[in-house]
Amino acid sequence: MLKYLKETIDAVCESVRFDSSYTAPQAGMPFGKGAADCLAHFLSLARRLGFETRNYDNYVGEVLFGEGTPFAVLAHLDVVPAGGGWTRDPFGGKIEDGKIYGRGTMDDKGPAIAALFALKTLKDEGFRPHREIRLIVGCNEESGWACIDHYRKVADMPEEGFSPDANFPVIYAEKGILHVNVRFPVENAPFRSFTGGERVNMVCDFCQSTPYRPDAEKAERCGLRLENGVLLSYGKSAHGSTPELGKNAILPMLRYYDDNEAIRRVVSCLFDDEYGLKRLRDETGALTLSPNVIDYGNDTLSLLCDVRYPATMSEADVTRILDRFGVPYETVGRQAPVFNDPNGPLVSTLCDVYNDITGKRERPIAIGGGTYARALKCGAAFGPEIEGEEATIHQADEYITIERIGLMLRVYTEALRRLTK
Repeated sequence: MLKYLKETIDAVCESVRFDSSYTAPQAGMPFGKGAADCLAHFLSLARRLGFETRNYDNYVGEVLFGEGTPFAVLAHLDVVPAGGGWTRDPFGGKIEDGKIYGRGTMDDKGPAIAALFALKTLKDEGFRPHREIRLIVGCNEESGWACIDHYRKVADMPEEGFSPDANFPVIYAEKGILHVNVRFPVENAPFRSFTGGERVNMVCDFCQSTPYRPDAEKAERCGLRLENGVLLSYGKSAHGSTPELGKNAILPMLRYYDDNEAIRRVVSCLFDDEYGLKRLRDETGALTLSPNVIDYGNDTLSLLCDVRYPATMSEADVTRILDRFGVPYETVGRQAPVFNDPNGPLVSTLCDVYNDITGKRERPIAIGGGTYARALKCGAAFGPEIEGEEATIHQADEYITIERIGLMLRVYTEALRRLTK
């Protein structure tokens, strides 16, 4: 039995009970009260464990251990909104059948707390790192990275480190990210309203529209519900980087209006991939395009899209194809790709640690997700998901297993030992 397994489990359950999704700023709380309270809980726990902590204006906090050249562990405590489809309380932090259920268990409260107890394990052993380990926890990773921007203003970001916010064995490359608002003119629209989606990085799991002439038979054919003249479409949420794991509720709603030429153009460009965006590919995988938020107004249907493009390509490779749509679009968010040497010291050490502890012989991999590793000159994402197992990040009934918490405790403890000895 791992020394701090129970304490880690308890702390994860406590943290999950804070709804730390973004809400309107309040005085001294730039991302809302839930995020600030969750950060306070984490830093209070770290102080009880004997660590020095810093809170940078409720944007971001850090836990310090050791002296010397800084080494970062970058995690986040904010979460995406719960969304629909849950069969458990998304902020209950309840344990069932060896799993802790709740928003943030995997992304990223569970890994952040496991990293904290890994530090405690090393501290109890009398380990003295020859580098200053900074466990940095942000509160705005899911909706803008203002936490990282603030940290850079008030502190010096370490050059090297890892982020426990992706997959094992270790991530050597992350695709580039573009969040693009594409605006399609729709004159004489066949609907009064059309809205759906919560966040650009979550596959839309619900949308609705109000048609001028409701057709119950067609609604049924398209898999929609018609209630009091309003069409309802239900899908399945997933992380924006893996849209294939979800079911986008926007598409069947658009299909309902397929007798309208302007709507057919939306489907052709964004879902049927007429111009071949999704054919862009390299060793890090193919481009993914997920239209996740939709809104109608001023004779325009606006779709906020999550684009993840291959790591060896550029933003210009993507926008050259977007230009061919022939409609206005605006890039509202961007993150350059990450591409590390898979045989370099950081990536190879992390991969060796994972393989040594699990007995596997895995190689570094690439992902479409975007992690805080991008904030570092030399950074890699490291756990907690494992390819081939059920993915629940950004989905209903997100959970982490007790077994996975135990693995993280072992892996993060040994990784920090090797990288800072």
